[in-house]
Order: sequence, then C-alpha cells, then structure tokens
Amino acid sequence: MFFFVLMKSFYVYLLLVFCATTSLYAQEIDTIPIDTKGLDIKLKRSPLPSRTGTIPFEPVDINPVVVDAKVNYWKTRTSVGINVNQATFSNNWKGGGVNSLAVGGLINYKAEYSKESYSYVSEVILEYGKIKNKDQLQKKTRDRIFWDNKAALQLSKNWYFFGSINFESQFDAGFSYSKNSDGNEFPNLISKFMAPGYLTESFGFEYKPNKFFSTRIGTGSARQTFVLDTAIYITKDPNDPQNRSKDVKADTKYGVEFGKKFKNELAFQIVSNFEKEVFDNTMLKARYQMFIPYDRPLVHVDHRLDVSITSKLNRLMNVSLTGVGLFDRDNDTKIQGSQTLALGVMFVFPR
Repeated sequence: MFFFVLMKSFYVYLLLVFCATTSLYAQEIDTIPIDTKGLDIKLKRSPLPSRTGTIPFEPVDINPVVVDAKVNYWKTRTSVGINVNQATFSNNWKGGGVNSLAVGGLINYKAEYSKESYSYVSEVILEYGKIKNKDQLQKKTRDRIFWDNKAALQLSKNWYFFGSINFESQFDAGFSYSKNSDGNEFPNLISKFMAPGYLTESFGFEYKPNKFFSTRIGTGSARQTFVLDTAIYITKDPNDPQNRSKDVKADTKYGVEFGKKFKNELAFQIVSNFEKEVFDNTMLKARYQMFIPYDRPLVHVDHRLDVSITSKLNRLMNVSLTGVGLFDRDNDTKIQGSQTLALGVMFVFPR
C-alpha cells in the first residue's frame, strides 16, 4: 500500500515538473523573433465599413491684438530731504550748552533722455539750511543753487561729443561774523543771490566707459561771473563802536571789477562725475571741476570738489555726509572747505 502511495506522489511531482518546463519553454518560444522577410503574408480586410472623402472646413478670421504701449525715453528721479537738529538746556544745567535749532532742506531733481545715439541730462540741486543759537544771530549752514544741462551725441562705444550749460548761485545773503568792542556779533555782507553767480557754457568730448563714471573735456568753454549788487564791495569796520561809517571799498570781488556787472572768461574745462552704490543702501556721489583760463597764468586754475555719501537706514530715514573743497584765487588765496553731517528723512519719487 505504501508503495502505491509513493508512486502516486512521484507521478504528481513529475507532472508538475513537466508543466513548469512546458510553460518556460513556451515563454522562450514566444520571445524568439521571426524573420518575415520573403514571406507572403496577407492581412485580412477589416470587416468594418470605411468612408473616404474630403473633410470640409471653414477659415476663421482672427483679429490681431494691438498693444497700446509707448516707449518712454525719459527717466526722472526726484529726492526731497529735510533735516532738523534741536537742543534745549535748563537754566541750571551744569554741563553747559546753548539752546539751538537747525533746519536744512535739499531738493535734487534729475531727468535723463536717451534715444539711439543721442542723450540729454538735466540735474537741479537746491540746498538751504539755517541755525539759530540763543543770544546769537541766525547763520546759514548750507545755501546752493545748481542747474546743469548736457546734450551728447555718441561717436563710439565710450566717446561722445557734448555741449553743456550750467548755472550756480545762492538763495540768501551770506555774512562773515566778527565782534565789536562791546562783544556783540557784527555781520558783514560778503555774498548774496547773483553776487556771485556763475553761468558756464562748454562743448567738447566726453569719455564714459560705464554708467557710474564720466569725464567731460571742454576744449571750448566760457564762464560769466556776475556780481549784480555793489553792496558786497563795501566792508564796514566792526571795531569802531561809535561810528560805523568807516567803509573800505574793494577794487574787485570774485574777479569782477567795481562798477561792472560781470566778467567773461574763455577756458579749458574738465568735469568728472562719479555716482555709484558702493555698499548696500549707501550711495557715493562725487563731482570734480577744473577751470583753466586761457588768458591767465596757471596759478589761476580753479578747482572744486563736491563729495556726498548718503546711507539709507530705512524707507524714509537716511544719514548723509557732504564735503566741498574749493580753490579759486578770485575768492581767496587759500583753499576753502565745508563739511556737513545730517540725519533726516528723504522722500524719493518715483519709488
């Protein structure tokens, strides 16, 4: 009996092995590629009905979309800044000090036009500020009117032919201060609007290797110096407490002879401009001008350097440091300098 059961199990095992082998063999047979080249194989016709003919269609008119846009070749920027400094001390303040109030304002407008090889730049800078200390006269801290216009025609990649005209003067009267024998401050008028005033015309070549630096070489330049008020020629003696009628008349002021309204000079001029964001939110702006008269010795070459660093603290607040160095023998035989540090608000349009 055991023998029959063993034989039955063996046949079942043999049947399973045969089926598995047959299945593997069938799979291998199915994957063998068959070369049909030369075989006459005919495909049966599809029993489904077929339809032949052309597909009718109609054209659709599509109206083109016209974009109503204009190219603006102008780029403008306006900055308005206000600075206020104030200090107050009580009467018994042992640290010492004086009550003071200082207010300053700045307007800077710049317009640029650029189309193909032609460009035009106009910049206006207006500055004015005053300070008032207790028991002292009011004094100016800043005062300037500057308007520069330049048109240029591109000659090559970095060179341009330009023509420019700029105007410079001040808003308010300027004084020097001294004390008389009583110890009181005495103002002496030294300048005012259009005394002096400068109008400069120039043409020549400009070198502009990049967007933040340029140098104008004005081979043909003319400058008119205006002194329209003869009061600045008169200097009163502040050390005469009884009679201040001792007036001293200067022969020339700012290079203009007494009795004349203006002086014209022909010169060679160089003007360099630098304006770049040197750090994040920190703008460095510098302008150097050299004026070399053709009819005077080289000792009468005029130099002026304006430098300003403005750092933006947030959307409105900023801190600025400005400095001016000037050497002009018609004004003074020594170098003149001014420096201003201010914290205030600045509004810029467009944002």
